[in-house]
Amino acid sequence: MLLNDRVNAFSELGKFLSQFKTTGYEKVNSVLCNEDFFEEMSQKIDTAVHHNGWFTKENILFSLKQWGNALTKENLDNWLSSYSLTKNKAKTIGTIMAGNIPLVGFHDFLSVLISGNKILVKQSSNDNQLLPFLSTYLIAIEPRFKDRISFTFDKLKSFDAIIATGSDNTSRYFEYYFSKVPNVIRKNRNSVAVLTGSETKEELQALGEDIFRYYGLGCRSVSKIMIPKNYKFDLFFEAMYDYHDIMNSAKYANNYDYNKAVYLMSNYKLFENGFLMLKEDESYASPIATLFYEKYESIDLLIKKIEKDKEKIQCIVGNSFLSGCIEFGQTQNPMLSDYADGIDIIEFLTKIN
Repeated sequence: MLLNDRVNAFSELGKFLSQFKTTGYEKVNSVLCNEDFFEEMSQKIDTAVHHNGWFTKENILFSLKQWGNALTKENLDNWLSSYSLTKNKAKTIGTIMAGNIPLVGFHDFLSVLISGNKILVKQSSNDNQLLPFLSTYLIAIEPRFKDRISFTFDKLKSFDAIIATGSDNTSRYFEYYFSKVPNVIRKNRNSVAVLTGSETKEELQALGEDIFRYYGLGCRSVSKIMIPKNYKFDLFFEAMYDYHDIMNSAKYANNYDYNKAVYLMSNYKLFENGFLMLKEDESYASPIATLFYEKYESIDLLIKKIEKDKEKIQCIVGNSFLSGCIEFGQTQNPMLSDYADGIDIIEFLTKIN
């Protein structure tokens, strides 16, 4: 199977995904294999929340929209143009996926297959519905993928390299168990926003998308804000009000109530507005319904801190005085070249002997 064949197959998958919009499902007759897959995909979306209460229809559709937009032939060709993907023998890449947000492991799935390799997937039980179904669609489009895609519930065996995503605790096990093969082991990461106090209400409203999308469960979700001394939260809370409907989620509301009770019993100082708590804390990983904040003395000192903690940080949101900053509201809209932990997976795969 040539690279162009693989690109064409994934671009067809992108067209399929683009039918499922937050405004409604729009069946497009020109989409390949639609008669066999459209209705079942609709059911998968509508029932996902029964398998995982965090996977609401809105968040599933948001994820599908991002991938539908990304998987165009133009985007795929541009992404892959800087790599040499001409090797002859496919390697088997064991891939252990997280399950915190819908299709969180899809980029690894795409990277392994588009690079001409075989994938052996061990999914999280929290996110094991959509990817196998999309794999079936991909095989219907390009049958040669059938021998290149495998899923397992058991311990991974017979692989040439590993991509494993987990926590700081599981990474120690992964590093020991997979030490004899080429590997990429991902640990806990969180995202931060740097505020100066000069942000507009519109920018802060966009930041709310970075905070609340997927209930804050993703590594690209902003879990902490860096603020100058004497920062006033009035405009921040005013901007966040647009997201107050998040409390309609029973799971989110339960976490809010629980964490608030814990904080109050521990006499922590909090700012809160009925659906989000702000707690001063040096950590990066804040609990659900909580946003940590930390004050900085100067931009220079802040840059040094961020550099020191870079292994803990996935994204930095803010205005462009910091290199690599992402615009407000854009953390959940990564490009194909935005790799988790900053590790270029395609480059990693091309170097496996």
